[in-house]
Amino acid sequence: MWRALGAAGALSALYAGGNALGPVADPARLGALLRAVDARGDNGATLSVLVQAASALPVLGSGRSGPAPAAPSPVAAAQAQVLAGTAQVALAATDEATAGSDLSGLGTELRIEGDELVVQGGKRWVTNAGTAEYLLVLGRHRPGRHFTSFGWVLVPARTAGVTVRTAATDLLVNAATGHIAFDSVRLPADHLVGRNGRGMAVFARHMSTERLAGAQWAVALTSRVLADTRERLRRRTVDGEPLWHNAAVRQGFAECLVRVTQLRALCDNLAETAAKGQDLSAGALLKSAVGLTVDPVLARCAQLQGADGFAASGAQGIRAEAAVLGIGGGVTELMLAGVADLSEQLLTELRA
Repeated sequence: MWRALGAAGALSALYAGGNALGPVADPARLGALLRAVDARGDNGATLSVLVQAASALPVLGSGRSGPAPAAPSPVAAAQAQVLAGTAQVALAATDEATAGSDLSGLGTELRIEGDELVVQGGKRWVTNAGTAEYLLVLGRHRPGRHFTSFGWVLVPARTAGVTVRTAATDLLVNAATGHIAFDSVRLPADHLVGRNGRGMAVFARHMSTERLAGAQWAVALTSRVLADTRERLRRRTVDGEPLWHNAAVRQGFAECLVRVTQLRALCDNLAETAAKGQDLSAGALLKSAVGLTVDPVLARCAQLQGADGFAASGAQGIRAEAAVLGIGGGVTELMLAGVADLSEQLLTELRA
């Protein structure tokens, strides 16, 4: 799928512009891409596309500054391949040494030794780990939790010392999720992505794009399941009457539809702000809203589908896979804490 998207120009069209913070995604094109991919009904494949398109590509693009050199750097060459769809890239941030929400505590080391980089450590639950030609790795170049202690390095997956192990899960199979070990991996210094010490800042500035993409996918996924649930209710009957005519069923369904419509409106309202990466509140609001919307909606759909919800295409399995939307990139509770921290700003905006 990634190769087809690249060949069609859909990936290069996502980042036609930028600002001082780096590449800026076109929100409308990003949403259209995710809707088209989600329509196939393969949540693992959609997650694979989302992480590359909305997380890895902008970080890769942020590693370029100033006029292009006569010969492209390894980072620029990799970015061109990924945009063309001829290569895939895995974003390896979640660390084996600490909880996923504690990026500042990560243990993967990125040392500079002369004209070489040395990567030592491990990453867990990395989307696309099993299929990517390149690994975009967040590591620390010095001890401490200060945001300047981290940098990004581009690691070709076949480099000596890199070991990829498939994650033991039956969910999101086509996301090719895996765990990665780096055993004294040595690379030329030009595989550093951007300036050393700017890794966390680069990640933070583009995190809102990933959260916007997650919200756009959440709208596509939940509306797809709602449409399927409605058709099932129209076909199934009780005492000769379609279940869709039951008042309690209709009310529960309508509540779900309102929730998803609200999420769509929030996406539309915050899309430009989130894509530009200049206001962290947009990403926090979107990510929180996804966590508060997706599981309740899918839980109701699963209940309305009855025993059919346990079928291969039923809402029960989809609900289990969609849980990644409330965990990956920041758990809902952590996002809500961030919203509370921004409450003064948000209340001022609401009352303006």
